[in-house]
Amino acid sequence: MNNPIDRRVATALRSYTVLAVVALLVAAAIVPYAASVAATDDQYVAVVNVDETITSSSAQSTVQELRALRSNESVEAVVLRVSSPGGSAAASESMYLAVKRLAAEKPVYTSVGQYAASGAYYTAVPSDRIYVTPASLVGHVGVIGTVPGDGLSSAATTGPDKAHRGMTRDQYFASLESMKRSFVGAVVTERGDRLTVSRQTVAEASAYTGGRAVQTGYADEIGGLEAAIAGAAEAAGLSEYQVTYRNPAQPQSLLLLAGSNGAGQNATAAAAERAPYTFRGVDSVHFLMIYGTPEHQQVVYNSSAQGGA
Repeated sequence: MNNPIDRRVATALRSYTVLAVVALLVAAAIVPYAASVAATDDQYVAVVNVDETITSSSAQSTVQELRALRSNESVEAVVLRVSSPGGSAAASESMYLAVKRLAAEKPVYTSVGQYAASGAYYTAVPSDRIYVTPASLVGHVGVIGTVPGDGLSSAATTGPDKAHRGMTRDQYFASLESMKRSFVGAVVTERGDRLTVSRQTVAEASAYTGGRAVQTGYADEIGGLEAAIAGAAEAAGLSEYQVTYRNPAQPQSLLLLAGSNGAGQNATAAAAERAPYTFRGVDSVHFLMIYGTPEHQQVVYNSSAQGGA
């Protein structure tokens, strides 16, 4: 060991040993710390507002938000805060499908404010649970078909179908009936055994308030937003969580065509969006899932008044 080279090798080995021990000690201290940080990462319940008349633009924003929440790993559950009379049939259906996809992956609860009527109820029906207040109004499962003004065209046409704005009268009514059946079928399927009324009764488009909505199975229990948030968190297995509020709809994109048409059950801020159904200066039919009767439009078919399924 008197060889200088041997002494340097021995010293180097001792140094490496010390460094290895230090590294192990540091790792032993860091790993539990890292684990504790991971364990305390924030987990969220997201509250998404659906509080306007449903149009293609508002639905697009909401669908995009729901898609983002579905892929966001920090969001464990979602609560829909619904206070809407419904709106466009096509837009309502797109929101229904988005909620259904989300509910297949995460708990989705709904808290109803003033109302979740027609297309807004369609949006909410895939939820795991629906909370209502005693004054909340839910239901009104049906479709309204409207044409602007008096519904008559004085323009010359090049073919018989042109007078029906691209479809025959039979095709028009068949489309409305198909939409109605899809809506009624979704309610019956999604609510399942919780419904205490028949499919025929659902198709009659009744609307129920508070306790009666729970009795009929249109809603699950009386409770406000906080109860819905707590329920969603429990369903996701969260004991500690934060709440994030999302308001995806863009009010400035709406074109309101109608207003209140009376008091009581029929009072509503009914609205319809012309685009994308029309071009400038050209009127066309609207298919609506909305609570109330839009003004400035002639209702040529209201499945809610027809009954049947």
